Amino acid sequence: MNELGTLRPSQLIFTFGIGSLVDLPNLSAIVLGLDDWDTRYCREVEEDRLVVAVQKRLGAQMNRLYLPPIKLDSMDKDPAAPAIGVPVAPFPRWMRCSLCDTLATVESGVFKLIQDPYRPDRTEYVHQGCLKGLGGRAPSALSVRFLLACREGHLTDFPWLAFVHKGNVPCRPATLTLREFGASGDASDIIIKCQTCLSERRMSDAFDPDADFVCPGHHPHLRLVEHDCQEQAKAILLGASNSWFPTALSALSIPRATDTLGKLIEEQWAELKDTDDLDELRLLRKKRQKFQTLIPLFAQFDDDAIWAAIAGKRGGVQQGMAPPEDLKLPEWQVFSAPDTAARSRDFELKRVAPPQGFETFFEDTVLVERIREVRALMGFTRIESNADFAEATLLEDGRLTRLCRGSPTWLPASEVRGEGIFLRVREAELSAWQARSSVQQLQKEFLDSHKAWRTLRKLRPPEEGFPGIRLVLLHSLAHALMRQIVLDCGYSAASVRERLYSRQPTEDGGPMAGILLYTAAPDSEGTLGGLVELGDPLTLGRHLQQALESMRLCASDPLCADHRPDTLGRGIQGACCHACQFAPETSCERGNRYLDRSVLVNTFSVRGTAFFD
Repeated sequence: MNELGTLRPSQLIFTFGIGSLVDLPNLSAIVLGLDDWDTRYCREVEEDRLVVAVQKRLGAQMNRLYLPPIKLDSMDKDPAAPAIGVPVAPFPRWMRCSLCDTLATVESGVFKLIQDPYRPDRTEYVHQGCLKGLGGRAPSALSVRFLLACREGHLTDFPWLAFVHKGNVPCRPATLTLREFGASGDASDIIIKCQTCLSERRMSDAFDPDADFVCPGHHPHLRLVEHDCQEQAKAILLGASNSWFPTALSALSIPRATDTLGKLIEEQWAELKDTDDLDELRLLRKKRQKFQTLIPLFAQFDDDAIWAAIAGKRGGVQQGMAPPEDLKLPEWQVFSAPDTAARSRDFELKRVAPPQGFETFFEDTVLVERIREVRALMGFTRIESNADFAEATLLEDGRLTRLCRGSPTWLPASEVRGEGIFLRVREAELSAWQARSSVQQLQKEFLDSHKAWRTLRKLRPPEEGFPGIRLVLLHSLAHALMRQIVLDCGYSAASVRERLYSRQPTEDGGPMAGILLYTAAPDSEGTLGGLVELGDPLTLGRHLQQALESMRLCASDPLCADHRPDTLGRGIQGACCHACQFAPETSCERGNRYLDRSVLVNTFSVRGTAFFD
């Protein structure tokens, strides 16, 4: 294997994960499944709550989270160092000569792979037999930009032979060409031609609504074919945004131990959990294996105390004392009582007064001075997003393409550290607002839109998972405040994320009504302190006031203000758009759904549903 480029660990969760297509300088590649990963160079990430939540969907055999394999800096200077990284394979397998327009597969032998050991980015396929080659140099072969995909997660090469011959393939072997006429790149200007029988067809026919493609059931990232797919395949472009939608779960690291030794054991559990007995612990400390980096931390404790703490934690996990599957409830309980929360290297809270001028709406603000988030990739979908999985309890329905051929025993994960602000809405004010007739009517509109969205995607029952108007309010407030604070805190819009805590009093663990805005970027932006600084009551009150004022008028008004929740299943939004409410996909927990600025303030079109009157 040869190195082709670099990716950040977080990109392997949200952008270029398993089954996605990576656009390299000279070819396109697909990220292979977990069966092809080398875990010897992966570091384990410890987060019990997230593991238990994932086990609910994938099974009890899934018991580890690993960071992607990372090459050390010292290996760049060693020519004999092994190739470390995430494996990829060329895909699509069909390529086109950049000069003579010949269309053929990688396996046909028409194209040859050329690798540069000193410049990995120059790796490419060339057409050595091209009759139009200049100066004896073979022209580059480029990946074709058309594929087939279906809603079950299958992805396959476009059926060029069957397409150009309209289902009947009399020419075997056939010589195909793909030629573009004009500079627009439109599908109607692309003609596929068989040089053997002179049949030709325009590419625009593949995108016709009546085009009927049978899905062959290919999973190229697993080298697997499922022959029983009943979905109709659709032609998509190579760089289409709907070719890969990740399904990820995340959890915040909340310390449960209160004593110093217990906190150290929790922080270093990934290193200590495989220790079998007291004798092994003594031997490791004596030989300084595994403990060479931990000795300074445990210097004040003897072997018996350390082993007792290890056995106590392991025994709690084995005896069913593991954290619950509910990811949000333990976090809500900690943020609701910050004075009693345990502190650790990755978690620290501080209570301050509520935002000035909004004391009637909010409880005390909680400044999250340190926070750690672990995210795990569970699977993915194609063509359509599966859903918005805010909690593990919503994972029972919907499609989920697997990451390996069998049942996974581990998942790729990433961990990030940062800071945040937690705001808790007063339950009495929220209950009174929800009781208004105008608000109940708006909730009915959102429910109808929710049903239509699920019905269009064949999710049953259609009303399941409806979060209620309470979440619409919290979600809209979070987006309005995020857009405002990034103007002053110094972070980019994609570096600030939301975490919503919304449950009715009648639900398990309820009532909940709070939002956490936090930085969770894997670089230095996550530790600058600019977000916590804005938690000062006077400063936060000013930003809240400005955020609400900006929601009264949108650059797209009156079209934006007139928009109501859609009943055709295309989206679940009220008065919102890119100019006022939408946030980057990695920052939003609900995929920019369940938003309506009319629940915050009065707009041109709607009055009577505003929480902040």
